[in-house]
Amino acid sequence: MTTIEFASETPRITTRPAVATLVVNAIANSYRAWKNRRAFYRLGEMTDAELADIGLTRADLHVAIDVPFGRDPTVKLRAIASERADTIEDLAHQVG
Repeated sequence: MTTIEFASETPRITTRPAVATLVVNAIANSYRAWKNRRAFYRLGEMTDAELADIGLTRADLHVAIDVPFGRDPTVKLRAIASERADTIEDLAHQVG
């Protein structure tokens, strides 16, 4: 085998693990999104007072569920809660 032949075979060998990694990551991300979506639906069973205790409103749930099915709604929910906490903190600094 010459150097040229070996060099032309190398990319095929290194490409397979990269493709396998992409496939495994896609499956893992889909499973995580499905699992988090199930947990998200349990938030809908909470009362408004319980949601308020964790810094959420029922409207936040409606906004977060509008993400596409393959996406994780808890990421959007976390962003909403974080923005609200930052706003409240900013208002507290202005008052104090």
